[in-house]
Amino acid sequence: MRAYIYIIKVSALAVLLSIAACSNKLDMPDLPEEEAKKDGPKKIEFPVSVTREGASIPNAAIATRNKGPKTKASDGNGVDSADMVATMDTSIPFGVIGIDMEMRKLLIDNKSIYSGDDGYAGLFDGGLWELPVTITFSAYYPYVRNVQYEDGYEAYSIPYTVEETHAGPLVSKTVQRAVDQLNMVPLEFQHITNDLGFKICDVTEDPQLQGLIHLRKVTATNVASAGVFVNDVALSKGIWHRQGYYRNEVVFEGDAVVGVGMENEKFIGDSELVDRMADSHRYYSIPDEIMMGKQCVEVVYDVDSFTIGGYTYEPLKDQVARYMLYGVLPDNVFVYGKQYTFHLGLDTGKLYQQITFQVSVSDWETKIYENNDDF
Repeated sequence: MRAYIYIIKVSALAVLLSIAACSNKLDMPDLPEEEAKKDGPKKIEFPVSVTREGASIPNAAIATRNKGPKTKASDGNGVDSADMVATMDTSIPFGVIGIDMEMRKLLIDNKSIYSGDDGYAGLFDGGLWELPVTITFSAYYPYVRNVQYEDGYEAYSIPYTVEETHAGPLVSKTVQRAVDQLNMVPLEFQHITNDLGFKICDVTEDPQLQGLIHLRKVTATNVASAGVFVNDVALSKGIWHRQGYYRNEVVFEGDAVVGVGMENEKFIGDSELVDRMADSHRYYSIPDEIMMGKQCVEVVYDVDSFTIGGYTYEPLKDQVARYMLYGVLPDNVFVYGKQYTFHLGLDTGKLYQQITFQVSVSDWETKIYENNDDF
């Protein structure tokens, strides 16, 4: 079977997260005015936005395999920009850390921040307001308890499990605030995993064999799913250390007719093919190195019965195509905070390759042996 696979890597547009009210409201007692002036707990609000950083959206694919044409959506950039909206579950808290970078002193130790009626806010020791320092804030999502500090609090490690990576971990840019500005700290979160998804079409060239494919199942194999992200507060960036946990992600299960040609290519959803990226089945993965023979996309499909040349071919069930990822991405690595869409092409013609037989007839060669028993 001939198939093509190529990838578009994009950065998402910055979008402001709309903070909805939720059931996890922060219990913040009203303090009498005279008490509020003392060193009691005081509130800091956190306006939150979520972005995917990276280069501008490319006009063409960054990598190709075989000869499929490149895809462009309605905006001409290869993606549907209107669908690239980052989200964050307001019922799940994020963690915030505050450091005196000059003294290498931890001032806020991994505090969980929930969303309330007025957005994200937390109560903090009023003594912070009395310190003659500038506090460097860093935050991450979703919250985990066992954060480890290193390098004199200049960096911290966040362990993520398979359940937490399904949430699409985020880390904020660092924000510095003097003590007289501690009533509000804006946080801009960035994605630190990969967002992965698929599009598919029938690339069969012979018109007699087109439109026969039914997609049954799509599985991404060996998806990196657990690791530790070491976040450098001073540089406002980090690095992943994978922990060797991998899963197979079932992206699609159903029965969907695959459109013929790139003009009818669609996103792969949970149980159907869809037009919009927002409706497709996308999943998160810890950025990984692509190894030869390791990661692949496995596609299971059926082929309808058809008649050609006076002969009727029986339907085929559970055909399997495997698309290896090695050699597709630059340097064979995923870059965190990026969105990748894999384009898959199925070709019925490769299941029915024509074989030409050349026939020749030779003369008999007669050998007479003395015992006359063998020729």
